[in-house]
Amino acid sequence: TGDTVIGSTINKTGTFLFAATKIGSDTMLAQIVKMVAEAQSSRAPIQRLADAVSSYFVPIVLMVATATFVIWYDFGSFPQAFTNMIAVLIIACPCALGLATPTAIMVGTGKGAEHGILVKDAEALEIAHKTRIAVFDKTGTLTRGEPKVTDVAFMDNLEKVDEVKAAIGALEKNSEHPLSKAIVGYIGEIGGIREIGVENFAAIEGFGVKGIVAGLPVLIGNKKLMENENVTSSSKLDIKADTWMNEGKTLAYVAIEKKNVALIAIADTIKTEAKEMVNALKRIGVDVWMITGDNEVTARAIAKQAGIKNVLAGVLPQEKAKKIKELKNDKRGIVAFAGDGINDAPALAAADVGIAMGTGTDVAIESAGVTLLNKDLRSVVTTIRLSRATLAIIKQNLFWAFGYNVTLIPVAMGVLYPITGWLLNPALAAFAMAASSISVVGNSLRLKGVKV
Repeated sequence: TGDTVIGSTINKTGTFLFAATKIGSDTMLAQIVKMVAEAQSSRAPIQRLADAVSSYFVPIVLMVATATFVIWYDFGSFPQAFTNMIAVLIIACPCALGLATPTAIMVGTGKGAEHGILVKDAEALEIAHKTRIAVFDKTGTLTRGEPKVTDVAFMDNLEKVDEVKAAIGALEKNSEHPLSKAIVGYIGEIGGIREIGVENFAAIEGFGVKGIVAGLPVLIGNKKLMENENVTSSSKLDIKADTWMNEGKTLAYVAIEKKNVALIAIADTIKTEAKEMVNALKRIGVDVWMITGDNEVTARAIAKQAGIKNVLAGVLPQEKAKKIKELKNDKRGIVAFAGDGINDAPALAAADVGIAMGTGTDVAIESAGVTLLNKDLRSVVTTIRLSRATLAIIKQNLFWAFGYNVTLIPVAMGVLYPITGWLLNPALAAFAMAASSISVVGNSLRLKGVKV
């Protein structure tokens, strides 16, 4: 009682009554607008460099301006001393330095939004180009997230097959898991759905479901669940399991009264752009990994379809964040993680760059630094390219801002006077200062034309 309910979150067990307390400005659309605005006003880590330089630059310029006045007052006249001091103060105004980073970030996040990439904060945009390891959740991220039953087998000499099908449908109807929905859909297609009472239903995260159906204890889940519950196996079904696992299918074992009576094979197709995305990441030097709760054989079969060699299989939902932290601790570079589910949220937060699919849950999107609203996996590559382009523009801006001041401050001090007899007019200094700011803004706007 009193807990907050997040929109789009799936309640897997039990029922509850909730009250809607947020509307209007708290909707998904309003949050997207808010996140874009926050990203455009957020500070990238590289901005600290400009801030640090400015903290030393300003007092140094004041001292240089004072020295300019003293020198010219001693060797020239008061008007010359005052004019040159003003020229130094105007020419050294660090406007370009302050504009170098935020203008590029603003244009970069806008460019991302045009391509369906919602950048939540400037730091994510800055460090994405350093990504060396990209980890992808399988279901709903690499795959379409629309699993379908492909094969069903029953133990030898099984009596009352129709009753078993009905028990499967009755139990799975209580679960919101994608695999459960696939099973219920299949049972419905073959006319096996019946109104049967289910008692003590429980969803066991990472394993499956269980309950009492028509007075009999029923278990439906993975191999680990069967082992944990000491279920008696079936040699025929074990042979089928090996075959279907090698085909990259996810298996759901069905046990009634501690006996494995049926086996269901479920397949979730890889997204068409997955392999293209993996190859593109490899070309730019990113090591691609897949993480899933599936067993090793099934996981590797799916990974092979996408061209992924590195697989983390048998990972329970609560272990994903731990695996991401382990990869980060290996110090092989920045780690990015892409996921879409509620159980992906901790991993998205743990990664250096969290990338949420736009079709995912609110909590996953909230935990990520980048959200792919266009649902296209190739946008992961686009995000990295956009990050590289944005950082290149920022570095150019900073170089120009520093170079401008280093070059023109001595001119404003009058170092050319002994050679040319020329002094910088404060009006020209003001024009040069404004021109430097315009050049930085103009350079940042070049991002709009960059192909990512």
